[in-house]
Amino acid sequence: MKEILTVSQLNDTIKDLLEEVFGLVWVEGEVSNLRRPQSGHTYFTLKDDKSQIRAVYFRKYGFAKNRSADFELEEGSSVLCRARLSVYPPRGDYQLIIESVEPRGVGALQKAFEQLKAKLAAEGLFDPQYKKDLPFIPGRIGVITSPTGSVIRDILNVTKRRYPAADILIAPSKVQGDNAAAEIIQALSNLHAAGSVDVIIIARGGGSLEDLAPFNDENLARKIFSCSIPIVSAIGHETDFTICDFVADLRAPTPSAAAELVVPQRLELITQIKNLKKRAITGYGRYMTDFRKSLAGLQERFKDPRRLVIDLQIHMDGLQQRMHRAMRHQNKYLAGSLQQLELSLIHQSPAKQVQERRMLLNVLQKDILSNFRSYWATHHEHLQKLAAVLDSLSPLAVLQRGYSITRKLPSGEIVRQAATLKANEEVNIQLAKGNFNARVEKIYGE
Repeated sequence: MKEILTVSQLNDTIKDLLEEVFGLVWVEGEVSNLRRPQSGHTYFTLKDDKSQIRAVYFRKYGFAKNRSADFELEEGSSVLCRARLSVYPPRGDYQLIIESVEPRGVGALQKAFEQLKAKLAAEGLFDPQYKKDLPFIPGRIGVITSPTGSVIRDILNVTKRRYPAADILIAPSKVQGDNAAAEIIQALSNLHAAGSVDVIIIARGGGSLEDLAPFNDENLARKIFSCSIPIVSAIGHETDFTICDFVADLRAPTPSAAAELVVPQRLELITQIKNLKKRAITGYGRYMTDFRKSLAGLQERFKDPRRLVIDLQIHMDGLQQRMHRAMRHQNKYLAGSLQQLELSLIHQSPAKQVQERRMLLNVLQKDILSNFRSYWATHHEHLQKLAAVLDSLSPLAVLQRGYSITRKLPSGEIVRQAATLKANEEVNIQLAKGNFNARVEKIYGE
């Protein structure tokens, strides 16, 4: 009997076969149908003039650490992808699982360079406010370059000629190739950890854009920016520019020029020291001449010190007399003020104020009592008048004259007309004193 497979089993088998046979492959093509959903993954189609294949770049791989330069995937860009061939079983589509991407051609490298440059510039890594000043006379200079090239010989020759006392610490590193950027970063870390380097030179000779690619690495640029030691970038020729040139504290057109910028000219320093010495001697001589003239003038003014002492004694006697007069005047003024204060204190005595307040309180108490009695009498008389009027209007006064009030039972409604009553209906009759119930036997005058 033939083996029967389900669609899922068939797709899974094809997936296993493709992944086992092909493994990792390098595929070149043009990017199209580029999509970046919220998941963070990147989907696109890799095509040439005759065919195409789906591709996916999962977020877990991050941005590709390209051999040449970091860059952003764009529609229509030509790329070289390192990928695994696989199948997506739910749809039966075979696709490339991208692990790294590289631009193809010099134009792509230049585009990646411009993208990274714009990105870092927007983040402020090139701002002049972050640039550190170089030391005037560095004690030790760190140099990151190839230990076998002509660049290190040029730097050593220039520093030996200009300032032989400078100490050079070389951190050897590759300056070209796949791992060059990582080695330069490690060399920077080593020099920074040493703690005795005053300035660092990163140098290499000229080359193509592909040769200078390690110096366009984003991680290297961020490492230079975070370094607390001043860094001079001396990469390529004067017309070559790299990302390191923009982020470094100073760019030198050549490695030799970097050495000239970092160390001073010994002969120039000696000349400056001699000039400063001459200026110091001349200035000191001028100062001594002025001092002697000033001393001579003072000697002319103080020919007889006894005359100065006599003048000072006379002046002191005059000040003493003025002080005695001022003290007498002040004492007289203070005595008068004290007398005025005593009189004011007696006038403001608490006992006197209490006596005055007590007398005022007695007067107010009498006035209040008199006013209250008058007010009470007036209102009492008015109340009696109102009571008399109210009594004259009271229904009880009418009852006192022999009248009565009849109410229906049990509602208590007052009977004003006989027509409102019914035979045998009970009523209540209220008199001036007391009341009683009655039953209606016959109604008249309806």
